[in-house]
Amino acid sequence: MTDQPPASYAGPQRVLSGVQPSGALHLGNYLGALVKFARLQHEQDTLIFVADLHAITVWQDPALLATQTREITAAYLAAGLDPAKATIFPQSAVTAHAELGWIFQCVARLGWLDRMTQFKEKSGKHKERSSVGLYTYPVLQAADVLVYRATHVPVGEDQKQHLELTRDIAAKFNHDFNRPGFFPLPEGLIEGPGARIMSLRDGSAKMSKSDPSDNSRINLTDDADMIAQKIRKAKTDPEPLPESLEDLKTRPEADNLVGIYGALAEMTKAQVLAEFGGKGFGTFKPALADLAVAKLAPISDRMRRLMADPAEIDRVLAAGAEKAREVAAPTLDEVKKIVGFWR
Repeated sequence: MTDQPPASYAGPQRVLSGVQPSGALHLGNYLGALVKFARLQHEQDTLIFVADLHAITVWQDPALLATQTREITAAYLAAGLDPAKATIFPQSAVTAHAELGWIFQCVARLGWLDRMTQFKEKSGKHKERSSVGLYTYPVLQAADVLVYRATHVPVGEDQKQHLELTRDIAAKFNHDFNRPGFFPLPEGLIEGPGARIMSLRDGSAKMSKSDPSDNSRINLTDDADMIAQKIRKAKTDPEPLPESLEDLKTRPEADNLVGIYGALAEMTKAQVLAEFGGKGFGTFKPALADLAVAKLAPISDRMRRLMADPAEIDRVLAAGAEKAREVAAPTLDEVKKIVGFWR
């Protein structure tokens, strides 16, 4: 990285994020991402995509990928995203992502990617069998953000390293081509409740759609009975809920359930403990189940109605892709001029 301080970016403020269509969305996705997306669309220019290019870094059933793309879109809409306010689109429909991604692969440095911990976690002991795309996808993530010159990116803790890579690539491009301030150095948005929801079976592991146990998560497609059942079966310990945040920190499963209640009720953990501290899970779990059903069952119902009308979902995606292409095209055209491509 250069020591030259980057010039500040003078363009508009813009939010961008996306979710892979590689499995059913769950409570963690809803509280950690979708709720924030729905709020941000009223505050800034917001682009939300379905990350189907990222999905194929590991094998996807081609017959299911388009269906899963529609399902993610249905979740966006059911959670409150409004196509009149937010641009909702499939990543693969905007070829500028891939074009800028290649240019950025020639800007990024091998050592930067070697430090990416998620590749090590996802590839496991047999990294030589992983796709090249799985190794380089953080560079495509940088292109996702910077092709729209997005200034803010809602990210989880596990994506902070990738956002730093995006900032490094932006700064190096600006420096190498003597274009200070051309790309912004995007900021992460990770604050607020629900940023990290843990498994219902293991309070030390993040809730995941890839967990083999369906009882580890509440899917956004679960009906009211299933939501309540999973809350009742959630792992806990035999002690009553503590009355202090300090004591809560030492009890991961209790901490997770209190955090879920707080995020759904828009309360702090301290406020939840003020109401339930000292009470047993026999009292707290039914209250949490009732709250989760009240908040999530309507979303599940809306998702099912939307999935029954794929033509409407396709209309939303097509319109969003057109809008996204219009935003991305000037940036990509200017990058090609800067790099020196024949035109």
